[in-house]
Amino acid sequence: MTNAGGSLEPGLRNQLVTDPSVFEAAIARPAVRNMLAAVRETEASTIADQVAVCEIPAPPFNEQKRAADYARRLREAGIEEVRTDSAGNVIGEWAGSGPGPLVVLSAHLDTVFPPGTDVTVTRDGPILKGPGIVDDCRGLAVVLAVAKAWTGSGLRPGGRLVFVATVGEEGAGNLRGVRHLFETELRDQIDAFISVDGAGSAITHGAVGSHRYKVTYRGPGGHSFGAFGMPNPMHALGRAMAEIADFQVPTEPKVTFSIGILEGGTSVNSIPFSAAMSIDMRSLDVNALDEIDSQFRAALQRALEEENDRWDGDVELTYDIEVIGIRPAGLQPEDAPIVRAALMAAQAAGIDAQLNRASTDSNIPISLGIPAVTIDGGGHGTGAHSPFVETFDTTDSYRGSQWALLLTLALSGVE
Repeated sequence: MTNAGGSLEPGLRNQLVTDPSVFEAAIARPAVRNMLAAVRETEASTIADQVAVCEIPAPPFNEQKRAADYARRLREAGIEEVRTDSAGNVIGEWAGSGPGPLVVLSAHLDTVFPPGTDVTVTRDGPILKGPGIVDDCRGLAVVLAVAKAWTGSGLRPGGRLVFVATVGEEGAGNLRGVRHLFETELRDQIDAFISVDGAGSAITHGAVGSHRYKVTYRGPGGHSFGAFGMPNPMHALGRAMAEIADFQVPTEPKVTFSIGILEGGTSVNSIPFSAAMSIDMRSLDVNALDEIDSQFRAALQRALEEENDRWDGDVELTYDIEVIGIRPAGLQPEDAPIVRAALMAAQAAGIDAQLNRASTDSNIPISLGIPAVTIDGGGHGTGAHSPFVETFDTTDSYRGSQWALLLTLALSGVE
């Protein structure tokens, strides 16, 4: 049964994955074996795509040039109906042979690197080196490889395959691309979601949620000697930081917190008029994340009151909280059908996969109760997010492309 959007009813989503014997029969078909062989034989082309895409800058909120190039590559791969949505995501659809599930295979366009970063990729034997070559140029290349394998096979999936390159996965992007996909572009249509992110052999089935804020204490400021005796925003910030540093958090469910950025002040002999910190709090558990958020807000208020009470006078500080990003948390069982499918596909590709928990584009569907995993793209990567030492080892990296292909096959079926 399908709904008006053409996807399976939510109650049938756990039936997406066929049993191992059916999967084994499918991958024994000559046409499927030919697809797998083609992926291996064209891995050099996949690596070339990985390098070419990576040498197009895609700093946060400026993914447009890379998106345009990627849309062209999807069209050249034979994917139908390639478009760029209002959020900036690139979307291409490969129609199926019947009313089966809608499966998304995705990677993200953006990097963590600011404008002006040298994105040249160098090669030394099997080793590629360059900013973003792992995260997530590898994922983008794998998605292209899978698209080419399907269009070149003469086969059609049982439902619809949608190939997506998202914006805003990193940092302050706050998953804006994948949010738009699920809230607007393909709302209530997606039955299963696969993200390919980075290198290696992990399956991310747990969504680590995060609350990220910038907190700014404010006051009139003044001369450090002449105006002494008024509340100091920097001191209030220090009080808050000291209390936050002493938070006691559980290890199960794991909860973390970190103050990563400090700002404020104009000179050593001035009472600053503002002082700010940026904080990141994370957990797999929604309730635990909400609990530390409440502790955090209480600490901010106490710090304000303590600093204001410290000094006599008419001057009082204030503070405000700016939301940098809220990423929802969630966890799927290790035996969830989509997790079993990812393990089954990995084994068939010769990959010894491990289960993992992280913050990725899959956070959004997992939080909505939609089957989703993020898989690595094969090969071996080091130094992700470093402009100087991010590297990708291409040795047997074709297995990552085969893994992604087999997972689309397991979830969508084949005509």
